[in-house]
Amino acid sequence: MNVTTLLQLPFTRTLGWKELQRRQISIPSLAWLVVVPLSLLPPVLLYYAGTHYGDAFVAGFGERPWRYITTILFLAELLTFFVMGWLIHAVVNSEEMSISYHDAYLLAALAPLPLWTASLALLIPSLLFNVVVVLAALGISCSLIYHGLQGLCERGDNDVVAMSATYTVMAAGVLAWGLLMAIVWAY
Repeated sequence: MNVTTLLQLPFTRTLGWKELQRRQISIPSLAWLVVVPLSLLPPVLLYYAGTHYGDAFVAGFGERPWRYITTILFLAELLTFFVMGWLIHAVVNSEEMSISYHDAYLLAALAPLPLWTASLALLIPSLLFNVVVVLAALGISCSLIYHGLQGLCERGDNDVVAMSATYTVMAAGVLAWGLLMAIVWAY
């Protein structure tokens, strides 16, 4: 699979999804090769932003204990992957659609990719720029889940069912993301 195909995943339900499904990448491989390295991006870049230009970013941002905050954030991201895989499997399996555990965890590993890469915006000390990038990444992540459900599910021709499942998964995902951000701001 090439990079162009991966970049098109959020915008199509056909291109690339069946190929990913056929590869049968194991859940531990997904965790070690995709989730762990990419979920390191937000904590590392948040640590960098907080220690290098924290107060220029947001008042009081530089005074926080970033070692602890970013460690907790990283562990919470890993836990979120496993919970989201289970949630996708539980929400999607019904009479209209079904998804295997493998495919649910594949989607749980791919869905946060836009958010993880959006953390690269933390290299620029602008709150407005970072908010815009994160909101765009959140939209792409929603699209990735929607098209992923259409591409990976069996009997998934019903767009309304796929939208409903996407809404439920994204609501839980945004809640989890909000809790992760609350950890950052509250600590």
